[in-house]
Amino acid sequence: MNRRSWFLASFSLLLVHSARAQDPDIERLLRKLPPPERIVTRIVPARRATDPALQDPLASDLMKRLDRGEGASGLNAARKLVERYPNSAVAHLFRGACSLMANQAGDALNAFRKSAALAPQLASAHLGVGLAEGEHGRYSAALPHLQKAARLDPKQAQNFMFLSACYERLGRKAESATAARQATRLAPKALPAWAQLVRAENALGHTKEALGALKTAGDLAPENASIQATVGFGFINLNRMAEAIGPLQRAARLAPRDFLIQSQLGYCFYATGRMEQAITCLRRGADLNASYGPVWQHLGLAYQKRGNHREASKAFERATRLMPANRSAWTGLANEYRALGRTDEASKADARARSLPKAEMRLTL
Repeated sequence: MNRRSWFLASFSLLLVHSARAQDPDIERLLRKLPPPERIVTRIVPARRATDPALQDPLASDLMKRLDRGEGASGLNAARKLVERYPNSAVAHLFRGACSLMANQAGDALNAFRKSAALAPQLASAHLGVGLAEGEHGRYSAALPHLQKAARLDPKQAQNFMFLSACYERLGRKAESATAARQATRLAPKALPAWAQLVRAENALGHTKEALGALKTAGDLAPENASIQATVGFGFINLNRMAEAIGPLQRAARLAPRDFLIQSQLGYCFYATGRMEQAITCLRRGADLNASYGPVWQHLGLAYQKRGNHREASKAFERATRLMPANRSAWTGLANEYRALGRTDEASKADARARSLPKAEMRLTL
């Protein structure tokens, strides 16, 4: 993957299984989600205090860098540590972790393989090999190392998170879910574990279980707009609009200028009969991104419910210009033209609607 590690991407809460082309900004929204914190630092097992490399000041400095997520800046120091302690499995782990964070997957793989050769029972070494193989897209090669890491250290949730992600890439859905569930049992407050479980359950078609995991992820990150929005989108996908409102309101409070959040919150208010709030949010969404077609269609529907046919017709006109192949937008426009006595224009809009296929406009989890 370009400039992004597969193992970080696995836990970025990219929960939209097949987002529609009409909503490309879902991807933008979800990319804001934080990567799992300090995952790579745990590759280096501080408990192996007998390893001489851990007594070196360089090791202390590297650990601090890794703790801050700045391992890439310590790559030269990690190389020096390996030069000083060429037979230290932990020194090679440091080098592998720093190389991985510097997007130097080849160097990382060599370092982790050396560590595993020096200490075959060191779970972190096999975890590192698995991550580096995955970075190259070689998931079949990564799998036995990730499996071995989980066997050697079955109390570490991260081993099962990465194992689940690897199973997912290989299409082994049931095993992916089993590993993800184990990760959440081991680390019930670890957001990345719940994120991976959402993906795994969703891949199996376990909608209820996926949404349960998604709600837990939301509870763990109440101040993260993107996560709260994703929870809301999950409820929308299940047609549970009333339950989507709470997380979307939190997301809107945290990210008031995100047009997609405002637009989807407005849609939920409309779907639950709260027209004043719907119009407020939908107009805000339209102001933030006037080229987003669905917000105009939903705004037209809300005005229609209020009996404001003039504003409804204007909104539907914008929707049909932005989404000329959307049948329901043309149908709404025809209805509003009729309500305004514009019968010729209503007939033309009706004819256009009948010429188009029916289509759903819903986010897909």
